Amino acid sequence: MKQLKLAVHAADGYARASGKVGVALVTSGPGATNTVTGIATASMDSIPIVVFSGQVSTMLIGNDAFQEADIVGITRPCTKYNYLIKDPRDLPRSIKEAFYIASTGRPGPVLMDLPKDVTAGQVDIEDMYCPDDVSMRSYNPTYEGSKKMIREAVNELAKAKRPVFMGGGGIILSGAHEQMREIAELTQAPVTLTLMGLGGFPGTNPLFLGMLGMHGTYAANMAVQNADLLIGIGVRFDDRVTGKVDAFAPKAKIIQIDIDPTSIRKNVRVDIPIVGDVTYVLNDMLDIIRKEEKSQWIEIRKAWLKQVNAWKEERPLTYEYDEQEIKPQYVVEKLYEITKGDAIITTEVGQNQMWAAQFYKYDKPRTWLSSGGLGTMGYGFPAAIGAQVACPDRVVIDIAGDGSIQMNIQELATAVIEKLPVKVAILNNQYLGMVRQWQEMFFGERYSHSHLNVVPDFVKVAEAYGAVGLRANRPEEVEEVIHKAMEVTDRPVFMDFRVRWDEKVFPMVPPGESIENMIFGEKKQKEKKLRVVK
Repeated sequence: MKQLKLAVHAADGYARASGKVGVALVTSGPGATNTVTGIATASMDSIPIVVFSGQVSTMLIGNDAFQEADIVGITRPCTKYNYLIKDPRDLPRSIKEAFYIASTGRPGPVLMDLPKDVTAGQVDIEDMYCPDDVSMRSYNPTYEGSKKMIREAVNELAKAKRPVFMGGGGIILSGAHEQMREIAELTQAPVTLTLMGLGGFPGTNPLFLGMLGMHGTYAANMAVQNADLLIGIGVRFDDRVTGKVDAFAPKAKIIQIDIDPTSIRKNVRVDIPIVGDVTYVLNDMLDIIRKEEKSQWIEIRKAWLKQVNAWKEERPLTYEYDEQEIKPQYVVEKLYEITKGDAIITTEVGQNQMWAAQFYKYDKPRTWLSSGGLGTMGYGFPAAIGAQVACPDRVVIDIAGDGSIQMNIQELATAVIEKLPVKVAILNNQYLGMVRQWQEMFFGERYSHSHLNVVPDFVKVAEAYGAVGLRANRPEEVEEVIHKAMEVTDRPVFMDFRVRWDEKVFPMVPPGESIENMIFGEKKQKEKKLRVVK
């Protein structure tokens, strides 16, 4: 893999898809500095990766030697831990520690800086020490939650009339999806997920409300705002979820479960904090709940579930179907139908990301790979490459925009060389779509540098690299293009979908507003056919 941030994105995608630690190896100087975006992406989303960076010889460090960069100092704010190795005898122990730190507690990226004389050094094997187990006095993650707090949380759940479970990326990272499903079904409490939590609860389950937040569903946002109990599981309550913090979940007691104590109460008030691994805590909660008589719990929630279902019916996800022009939502719908929801989906960032989150249903964990915290354009394609390496028998699709895909389009060479059948669905509207949407809605239609009026022919670009290029210009061509792409098993495929240029992502919560104050895309013409997505 190349010596840039792309290698880190690929390692990140590998880690998200497999649940293992991803690894990237890069050269010194610019090779190291170009990893920063990928490392920051992994850090924001708590992804376990280990990056090995080259460095000038130890005797030259600090002398501004050729291709020297203080990558340890540069990455200190965005790594979980980092090392500068000065003695080759320290390598076995340090490498084992790096993988341990990256994968335990709240996962995250670890960097190991390797000077040239260390990597070229020769050491007697008896001088190399690698411990059987890693024990670090200053690093001891808390896995078991407080029994008292867990009992208190279950008591609140038992008497809540309008509870909502809110799951985040911690469910995926901890492998707690089965526990999440069981606890929701036993207690008949609806579930919403953050962008990072998609796949942590089945998207087709009747209790699922959809994603919440800035581009969340009406049902999810309304349920959170009217809940009397909100149980946040593996979430950090970031600004895209909460909207106006002072107005978030105003009627609810809030329970927060997270392995990272610094995430507790960081952004919102919390009534019952539980520090611990999500799987451990949910198992303890389930041990109590299974023994309880739950008929009364379920009885007092019938009215709540009726209200939640009414919100689902009142404002489902919709878009105006057009028989002449392809709508981007239609493309995502068809990808879901044709793959039967069994693909691994990666995304770029922007409108393509939000449509992929809204219109593709994720029933399983580790099938949704997206840059949530940092919002890194160009993430999806190299992440898809990493995911395809991790899962060679799975269909991997990058849902991209015509702006984002050009950030790392040269990685077509890597995918072709490695014979990786990654599919890229380009929602080509010839705009930086989300930027254009904000310019239209909040800046008086003063469009600035968002129109990509010179866009390459993606079919020709793909073919120039030795990949397959396909194009759909009309709605009736969409299914045929997707089916053709699925037939290719030995190289990547670019699917260029020429979509309606002015389509917007709805619902949308304006910046600084409470999440129940949503803007919806109303029908502009009565004769247009409104397509409801269930």
